[in-house]
This record gives sequence, C-alpha cells and structure tokens, in this order.
Amino acid sequence: MGSAGHAAGAACRARRVEGALAPWSPAGHSGSRSVQKVSFILSWLFGAALIALSFFVTAETIARKLFNFSFQGADELGGYVLAIGGALSFTVCLLERGHIRIDLIHDLMPKSVQAVLNWLSAIMLAGFGLFLAYYCALVVRDTLIYNSTAPTAWATPMIVPQSIWYVCLLAFSITSFILAVQATRRLLAGEFARLNVEFHPKGALDELRDEISDIEKRR
Repeated sequence: MGSAGHAAGAACRARRVEGALAPWSPAGHSGSRSVQKVSFILSWLFGAALIALSFFVTAETIARKLFNFSFQGADELGGYVLAIGGALSFTVCLLERGHIRIDLIHDLMPKSVQAVLNWLSAIMLAGFGLFLAYYCALVVRDTLIYNSTAPTAWATPMIVPQSIWYVCLLAFSITSFILAVQATRRLLAGEFARLNVEFHPKGALDELRDEISDIEKRR
C-alpha cells in the first residue's frame, strides 16, 4: 500500500508538472495564432535588417582595408537599423509579455487583486504607447516642416527613416491600446481568472514552456 501510494503521488505530481509545461501561446490572448504570426514576422524583419547591416559593415571594412574606399554610411545606416529595430521590438516584447514587472508579492495576493494589478499594467503600457504616438508625431512633423537632412555624407532626408521608425512605434501604440481594451473588458465582466492568464507577469514556468516549445519546433 505504501509503495502504491508513493507511485500514485509521483504520478499526480508528474501530471501537474506536465500540465504546467503545456504549450503556451504568446500573452495567452484571443487569436493567439495571429499573435504568434505577428510576433514572428516582426522578429524576422528585425533579424533580417541586422543581417543585412552586418553584410554592409563587412563590405565597408573590406573596401577600406583593400581598396582604401569607404561607403561613408555604415554608422548612419546602423543607427537607423537600431532605431527602427528597437521600435519593432517594443511590439514583440509586448506580445511576448517580455516587459519586466516586479512580482515579488503578486502571486501571494487574491486573484481579484492580481486581476486589478494586471489590468493596471495594461492600462499604463497603453498610456505610454499613446505618449509615444503623440510626441514622436511632433518629431516627424518638425522634420517634415524643416525638410531636415542628416549631417552626413549621404545627407539622408530624415523624413524617410523617421517615418519608418514612427510607423513601428505606432504599431506598439495600437497594440497596447487594443490589449488595454481587452483587459478592461475582462475586468468589467468579472473574468478575473481569464484576465490573469492573459496578462499576468511572465514567470519561470512560462519561460520554460517557451524554451520547450522552441525545442519541439526545431525537431
């Protein structure tokens, strides 16, 4: 009886761990496949831009070393890529719940309090997104008014990289606003459990699920 009890207990614990590590979709939001697809596309775009930049820098280095020639734009192009890629990563981080939250006592609170805190985090991110959308629009407007160009050999019209940069920031603003509306609907409907699943801070088990899911996809 003792060994049978131990075996049953071990099986129960194994089922709990297996359930905890079940495949998970980004942010747990509705339409998770769409969320995964958007996150993948944005990540791919950023990665492709970085790879293209690395080839350009390699060509610049070889040209300088062997032919005493320079394209005179590696630093400038690198700045554009990092600025645009950073703006893209805002949305990816949001969809993947990658923003850091201090959750020392979060899981110790009642579910209703957790729901309010998770809703508040979504609202604050949306507020930050609207802040970026407004003030960065002023930057782009001034660039357009003054017809600003980069003080470099390329003399790039700044409206070009800034427009792409602003569109990427706008994607973050719109996404954060949509998620804030979704969190508000969950809160007003009293769907605390679902709100907590979709918006709670990403913990160690969530990260472990992601790693296991990535390993399985590579097989």
